Amino acid sequence: MSKNYAFAAVARERAGKGVARALRREGKVPAVVYGDGKEPITIAVAGKEANLEYNKGHMFTTLCDLDVAGDKHLVLARDVQLHPVNDQVQHIDFLRIGPKTKIAVQIPVQFINELESPGIHEKAVLNVVRHEVELLCSATSIPDLIEVDLTGKETGESVKISDAKLPEGTKPVITDRDFTIATLVAPKTAEQMAAEDAAEAVDTAEMPAEGEDGAAVEGAEGEDKAEGGDDKAEGEAKKEE
Repeated sequence: MSKNYAFAAVARERAGKGVARALRREGKVPAVVYGDGKEPITIAVAGKEANLEYNKGHMFTTLCDLDVAGDKHLVLARDVQLHPVNDQVQHIDFLRIGPKTKIAVQIPVQFINELESPGIHEKAVLNVVRHEVELLCSATSIPDLIEVDLTGKETGESVKISDAKLPEGTKPVITDRDFTIATLVAPKTAEQMAAEDAAEAVDTAEMPAEGEDGAAVEGAEGEDKAEGGDDKAEGEAKKEE
């Protein structure tokens, strides 16, 4: 499991749209801490640090050591709200983590021993159906990845969850079937590739030429929609919490 990251936070006595707007103007992000049988608390964290950790892509699988004016909390981000235009973090929901806390988390899949697969040697294509698998695990032992061994896999075979080496103490959230993670697809023949090229050439020939009246009208409609989308985004940006 990845090393914990840390946030320093301040408690806030009041909640609401006006308070949240004021916090963001000060460069802070409003947040809430809940769970573990305790009362929720409203807090604010530094916006720069919040965006930095979010953009690392690990907040939903890495624990946070949260310090609220000297009061220590072990938490995990469960929801992050973003600004609809600039993707800046607007609000965070943190779950308190206790010794017995179990959670469902999306864990990345890593394929190993590809060179030990006869199918790969035959130029088969590894078609990944699930890049992540949702596992039920202890919140204090969230795995970094799931290893899937491709040794012996032939062209046309499916790679199932039963082929994965699941980390100790975890199990898939889906339990009613041995679901597919990937398939080994046979490479395309020369005839198939030629047929696809021919179909693409026909589609290209049937497309309207650039500058035709229809294309011009379509472009104008697209600009109108874009302007309307900007107005909608500005309206959504005013929503708080």
